Amino acid sequence: MANPEPNYQEVIQNHGLLKRLLSIPIFYRVLVANSAIIFVGATVGTWLATQLRSGSYAPTIILVAFVTVGWLVSVALNFVLLQIAFRPLMDLGKIMNRVQVGERSLRAPLTGADPQADQLASTFNMMLEAIDDANRQRATLIINAQEEERKRVARELHDETSQILTSLLISLAILEESVTSQQARDRIAETRQLAHQTLRAIRNLSLDLRPSALDDLGLLPALRWYIKEYQQKFSIAVDFQASGFFKERLPAELETVLYRIVQEALTNVARHAHAHKVIVRLEENEHEIHATISDDGHGFDAEKAQKMPGAGQEHGWGLVGMHERASLLDGNLTITSRPGQGTRIHVSIPLRSIATSDQETLSEIVG
Repeated sequence: MANPEPNYQEVIQNHGLLKRLLSIPIFYRVLVANSAIIFVGATVGTWLATQLRSGSYAPTIILVAFVTVGWLVSVALNFVLLQIAFRPLMDLGKIMNRVQVGERSLRAPLTGADPQADQLASTFNMMLEAIDDANRQRATLIINAQEEERKRVARELHDETSQILTSLLISLAILEESVTSQQARDRIAETRQLAHQTLRAIRNLSLDLRPSALDDLGLLPALRWYIKEYQQKFSIAVDFQASGFFKERLPAELETVLYRIVQEALTNVARHAHAHKVIVRLEENEHEIHATISDDGHGFDAEKAQKMPGAGQEHGWGLVGMHERASLLDGNLTITSRPGQGTRIHVSIPLRSIATSDQETLSEIVG
């Protein structure tokens, strides 16, 4: 939350009379101040007119001086008054401008001196919170749809396409035994090999989309399986360490978020980092779960990559997706990387006691 300038706050808090005056609505403050200026001007003007009648002073010079001084005093007093009265609104305007250019975490300060300005600031903060909640709900709906679609496609690939290819392999084996021509047997063997490779690719794709181990066995077995397949596929050494996991299973939504973050991080390492070794650490304590993925690759400009990516910047979209998944469970994800110094991704997600209804809602959202 942004803080107003210290001098302004100190002046308000240290002067009780000023604080009471600022608590008066702006309309009445301006009305009273201008009424006082008019009253003083009318009084002095009446006195001056009386003096002019007596002929004691040069009428023209005194009249010009009175008008000039009265106008300058009126402008000065109104300027000071409006500066003080509208200072909270100007601060609110500055916060609005900063929020508009992308600093969405800022909130308008509540000074406690101007009820109307505090009401506007409070309403503005409520609007920002509502926008954040709407964005979070939209993100959760999108991720939920993604997980459900992944699960459906993975199930169809495993149950239908894989079974068809398995039947094809059996049929080709029977056909190979029934023919006598060596040339035909060789062609059938080649076809069997191609079908076998296709079956393996489909099974790997099915497991990448939604590994059954994640639903059936939990996070750690699913990650161990994924890392084993990952090392065989990319020839990158992965050191996987887990500590403090005393419960058999974590909440399903938490397991999904952690699995996807580790999966995306390792995918980015294989595609972009040119690394030789990766260290994946998971640690659970009483209050939260930490996951750290470190590699010895080329690294990148983390600050630039984490800005909203454009077309062709798939790496950036992957980082945005990791941030969104962590934020769904009030987690915090940080990425530390520099060119030539490798990359370190750290995520911490709090372990909260969730009521049954909340668990059902989160499970529906995250999948």
